Order: sequence, then structure tokens, then C-alpha cells
Amino acid sequence: MSKVKNIAVLTSGGDAPGMNAAIRAIVRTGNYFQLNVYGVMYGYRGLINGEIMKMDSRSVANIIQRGGTILKTARCKEFFGYEGRQRAYEQLKKYQIDGLIVIGGDGTFKGALTFSKEFDIPCIGLPGTIDKDIDGTDFTIGFDTAVNTAVRAIDKIRDTAEAHDRLFIVEVMGRDAGYIALHSGIATGAEHVLLPERPTKIQDIINELQANERRKKLVNIIVVAEGDESGGANEVARAIKEQLPHFDTRVCILGHIQRGGSPTCMDRVIASRLGYAAVQALMEGKHHNCMIGIVNNQLHYTPLEKAVKARQGIDPEWFQMIRILAS
Repeated sequence: MSKVKNIAVLTSGGDAPGMNAAIRAIVRTGNYFQLNVYGVMYGYRGLINGEIMKMDSRSVANIIQRGGTILKTARCKEFFGYEGRQRAYEQLKKYQIDGLIVIGGDGTFKGALTFSKEFDIPCIGLPGTIDKDIDGTDFTIGFDTAVNTAVRAIDKIRDTAEAHDRLFIVEVMGRDAGYIALHSGIATGAEHVLLPERPTKIQDIINELQANERRKKLVNIIVVAEGDESGGANEVARAIKEQLPHFDTRVCILGHIQRGGSPTCMDRVIASRLGYAAVQALMEGKHHNCMIGIVNNQLHYTPLEKAVKARQGIDPEWFQMIRILAS
């Protein structure tokens, strides 16, 4: 075991359901092994400003079922500059913190990687993002909850679509990655799923909608990731209405409802496993400056450099399946 005695945890970037479960696991695992565990409020901004508090088992009681993050989160432009990172390091020295766990996405990891290299602070990243856009893990903390929230909403939308023979275009989150759209679209039987990872051919969609109309299939659901090249649900609706003005077309943008809510069992378990493993990694000194994920139900360690740069690809077979099942 290493000489790490004081560790800190922060959440950064967009919030994700399950972050609290990870915080809980980190604090209680650290306490069990007689480490001092500190929570940093408001991500890197709190690190710079010294918003740091010691945490114990009672600090994380009754939070595993809560969405959001008790440590809060914020964007911090100051941390992009060396002076900001220097101030953050001085705050860590004040509390004699010798290990840092960051929960967030690729932007969070970029900051941790630079910080670790400049000041020789071992950092562990945990993938906390609803977008599931980090390589080196099968799932990220928050994705399962977010996609299930989208599925429940789209199921309700389909009910009213059936009642009125409507075309609904539903926009879900996913600025750079379309996994929420992909999974929720398949799970709800959507006729089309539009993703940033794949070129959007509006004319092909219009042709298929016309074919569906000829065979009396009047209810259609199109799920669009917000980062799709078409410009989102409103732009897709505008393009369709130009050629199919007689269609009863509606747009629904789910927005931030996907970020909140009580985390699913899967997200709670993933977050707990990762939080426990992060403390172990700092203590053992074997996997510093890495992201811990889960691949094939086993813990997987990815250097932060690769977690920052890589993106998961989407197998074309998924799109073939969507086409067949929606026919």
C-alpha cells in the first residue's frame, strides 16, 4: 500500500444520476481504511477557492438514492490557466491532500490530467456522464438512468401519437454522442433514430414516411439526438413539413429532465463499484492517472490520455436492426 493518507473527491461538468452513490462509496471506503476524505464543492472552482470539507460516514448517509450531486458542480475557466491550477494545488497542500478522485466526463479528465502532470498529484477519474461518450467503459455513471427517463417519456408520447395518428419528433440529449437516442429509440420502437455519429438523410426519412402512409402506418416516432447534424428536432420537423405539410407533426424536446431523478439500480451499483475501486487504486499506487471503468463486468483501467481522446464507435449493425424492427 502507498503512503496516501488524505484524499479528495469532486464532481465536475454536467451532473449525472449516481454521482452521489460514487461519493458515498469513496467516503466510506476511505474511512474504512483510515484515510481522511475531503469533499470539494463546485468542482475545480471549489478546488481553486478552497471550498473543501472533511467528510465522514454520516456526511453521505441517505444520499445513494438521490440524483444530482451533493458536492455541486460548476464550470471553471480559471482552471484552464496555469495560475488557476497553481492556486488549486496550494489548497490541496493546505489540507495535505495527496490523492484526488474526479467524477465527470472528458473535460473533467483533461483538467485532471494536466493538473496531475504539473504538480505530481495522483488522480483517478470516474466516468460520470449521461452521454456514455467515454471510451474504456461499457457504461458511464448516469447513462442508464437518463436513457430510462427518455424511454418512459417516449412511451407516453407514443400513446398520444397513437390516439391522433401523429408524427412525433422527440429530441433527447447527446451533443457529441448519440447513445441516449440510440438506446431509447430501440427500446421504444422508434421508426427513425438520428445521431451525431451518422449522416442524416432527411430525404430518405421523408420517402419512408410516404411509404408508411401508403400502407396506412400513420403513427411514427423519430428520436433525434440534440447534436445531430440536421440541427435538432425543430429543424427535422421543419424539413419534413416542407414536403409533407398534411402530416400532423409535433416536436417534443425532453431537455434536462433526463439529467435528474433517482438513479437506477444499475447506476447505483456501477457508481459504488467505481468509487470503491478508486480508493483502492490510490492506496495501492498501481493505477494513478487513469480512468476506472467497467468492461465485460470487470474493472478496467484506462490512462487518462486515452480516456480523453477516444470515442466509442457505433456499430452499423445497430442501424440495420432499427430499420428491420421498425418496418
